[in-house]
Amino acid sequence: MNIILKEDIPSLGHKDDIITVKDGYARNFLIPKGLAVNATASVRRMHEEILRQRSHKEEQIRKKAEAIAEKMKELKLTIGAKTSTKGKIFGSVNTIQLAESLKEEGFEIDRKDITIKEELIKEIGSYTASVKLHKEVKVDIPFEIIAE
Repeated sequence: MNIILKEDIPSLGHKDDIITVKDGYARNFLIPKGLAVNATASVRRMHEEILRQRSHKEEQIRKKAEAIAEKMKELKLTIGAKTSTKGKIFGSVNTIQLAESLKEEGFEIDRKDITIKEELIKEIGSYTASVKLHKEVKVDIPFEIIAE
């Protein structure tokens, strides 16, 4: 039986895949649980239309993310931190401070989309963070930690 998956199922397929499974598996497990629908001719036509519209929207979102990435490449952030006389930071600098600094520059980025190359930043210096704007678009941002 041909079915269209409604969500990712490990070892079977990804969302929106059209696959062939045994009739009993589809009728007794996948379809009643809402994991799949029967791939009749009318459902396939609707599915193709939905995928075409979704790909168009995805393309627009990706282009916006690339435009933001181009603006962010020129960015150089400086973050102030309280330090000791030896240059050690009290506490550490993390993605929250980076997200706040990006917000001050006019970029509304969620802190969960920011990853710092180093695990913990405990000293003054220059570092690099990676910002994920889209599943295909990432940009590296250099930032510097200075003493307040």
